[in-house]
Amino acid sequence: MKHDVICGAQAVAALFARRPDDALRLFYLAEQRHAVGPWCATMAAAKKPYRLVDAAELEKVAATSHHGGVAVVARPRALSNFDATKPPRGKFLLVLDGIGNPHNLGAIARSAAFFNCPTLLIGEGFGAAMPSGAAYRTAEGGLEYLDLYRTRDLPAALAALEPYYRTVAATLSREAVALPELPRDRPLALVLGNEESGCSPEVLAVCRRQVRIPGSKRVQSLNVAQAAAVLLHALCG
Repeated sequence: MKHDVICGAQAVAALFARRPDDALRLFYLAEQRHAVGPWCATMAAAKKPYRLVDAAELEKVAATSHHGGVAVVARPRALSNFDATKPPRGKFLLVLDGIGNPHNLGAIARSAAFFNCPTLLIGEGFGAAMPSGAAYRTAEGGLEYLDLYRTRDLPAALAALEPYYRTVAATLSREAVALPELPRDRPLALVLGNEESGCSPEVLAVCRRQVRIPGSKRVQSLNVAQAAAVLLHALCG
């Protein structure tokens, strides 16, 4: 089994808060000795290894210099397969269609957790980013606080969600309603598309509405992670 390496104090703290049994090995720099004390105690109680290392060794373990002084080798978090007969229910659902950059995935998850979005559904199309070391690091713990689902047939999943949510794709289309005009009388399933091409035609065909973020028109659009933050702030309340 391939393991994740989760780096940074916030991401590691969330791991120990949410699923400490998945932590397998802990490594840290001297400067983090104070912060890692409770985590070391958890590892000791579970008879799992933890140790102080130098910067060169930690960089090797983390496979990045952006490790924040602490890294945990952890079991990958299992994502739930989307079940059309028992879809996740709630006031808001965030859906990703072909987001390919793990840093964007992490940044979106960080905003989702910050704005109390409960659930994230990831379409598993070609090149789609899934939770990984880079995503966990960028999410600053956010991925641990979301219910995560995956599906290989995102259009079918969105169709199954339609009785419970208004399915809305974020686009640049002229047909899209401006964000302030989007009806809020039903729970929303908001779809964010690929960084380069947006939502796929198959997904757009299923979504009942499209929404756009009005701006100055000096630039065409926002980065998908920035757009996610704006939309989540406005809609996930």
